[in-house]
Amino acid sequence: MLYLSQAVGLVTLVLWLYCVFDALTTPDALCRNLPKIAWVLIVLLFPLIGSVAWLVAGRPARTQAQTRPSAFPEYDRPGRFAATNPDDDEEFLRRCRERAEEQRRNAPKKPSEES
Repeated sequence: MLYLSQAVGLVTLVLWLYCVFDALTTPDALCRNLPKIAWVLIVLLFPLIGSVAWLVAGRPARTQAQTRPSAFPEYDRPGRFAATNPDDDEEFLRRCRERAEEQRRNAPKKPSEES
């Protein structure tokens, strides 16, 4: 019986430490239902009940982007420029071609190309 109570105590301690660390490192804007400081105090003052409450009601909800990493995370970035009209793409491509041509003209010649 003593081993069972020690195991329960160890599981509670590990859960409590995980939830304290998780609550402290979660950004303020992502905490649900209560402010972050309230969640930290609840988890610190009520180790078992506070930890379970944090996991159920306070921890940020997992989004699909968090559960399945994208092959191209730069496309998921908020505020990323996405052309909405074809003229924007054409202008960008024209500038890229001009810049590439200028870099080719300014590049130093290799010894084999000079003759």
